[in-house]
Amino acid sequence: MHFIDQARIIVRGGRGGDGIVAFRREKYVPTGGPSGGNGGNGGQVVFQADSNLQTLLDFKYKRIFPAPDGRRGGPNRRTGASGKDLIIKVPCGTEVRHVNTGMIFGDLTTAGQELVVAFGGRGGLGNAHYLSNRNRAPEKFTEGRDGEEWQLQLELKLLAEVGIIGLPNAGKSTLIAVLSDARPKIANYPFTTLVPNLGVVRRPSGDGTVFADIPGLVAGAAQGSGLGHEFLRHIERTKLLIHLVDGASEDPVSDLLIVEKELVAYGHGLADRPRILILNKKELLDDRRKMQVESALEEVLGKEVISISAVMGIGLDELMNRIWQRLDMDV
Repeated sequence: MHFIDQARIIVRGGRGGDGIVAFRREKYVPTGGPSGGNGGNGGQVVFQADSNLQTLLDFKYKRIFPAPDGRRGGPNRRTGASGKDLIIKVPCGTEVRHVNTGMIFGDLTTAGQELVVAFGGRGGLGNAHYLSNRNRAPEKFTEGRDGEEWQLQLELKLLAEVGIIGLPNAGKSTLIAVLSDARPKIANYPFTTLVPNLGVVRRPSGDGTVFADIPGLVAGAAQGSGLGHEFLRHIERTKLLIHLVDGASEDPVSDLLIVEKELVAYGHGLADRPRILILNKKELLDDRRKMQVESALEEVLGKEVISISAVMGIGLDELMNRIWQRLDMDV
């Protein structure tokens, strides 16, 4: 499945139906009279959040979404049928913006949530509407109005409570695979992970918590280097970040600072987001080296370091207890 998390589309509300001019011509109605009905209203364009969708792939192949028009009025004061609303399903976590102004139309975060993004035009009036004591046979009518038209930017931001960040090959995919049922691609080369991976981790209470493995953070990620610029948006909604540092790296402190600087450069409050600092691949370090690295990392970030081995399952109980504690505190 292709992971598409941005799309530009055009939505267009339906045009209202025209009113008509008509007069009664019935055998036993000698006086007749105006009987032109009003046009129906145009349909609306409505976004609906769907928990079964994971990407914006559908919008890659179709860009224009017009709602049905209203029908014109009929004789005998019959109002034309209104256009049906066009329901467009989008993944939960979709943010809708106007392309030119950047104004946020809405943020669909809950399954079933709906957002009207283009209202239909009002139907026109038939000549029966203009009947009055002064004008007993009006021939006036109005045309239906056009519906709203907007060019929209859709951005999908994953709804995960916990985001796992770190440089490529830090072990993020291995960790999420061990903790959950996620099955990401894992290999010993940079940028193995090309899209965010989601996994549900069960709490002791039985409730599920969504974890996200965010790929591609390198120096300059916030400016477009690597893959981080494409996926940093997916940690905007997280409550807690797990910063994974590769214990086998030549300079773990430098690795830590690279990612921390990218959080600051990207903004959106990510640098202030609560996070837990993890030293991974402890099985590759002797006790002396491990203590040196832990001390250096704690001194730089001012946070306690938890050492684990994701591949061997060492230290994961302590890590999970710390995560649940922070989430229960509403971090």
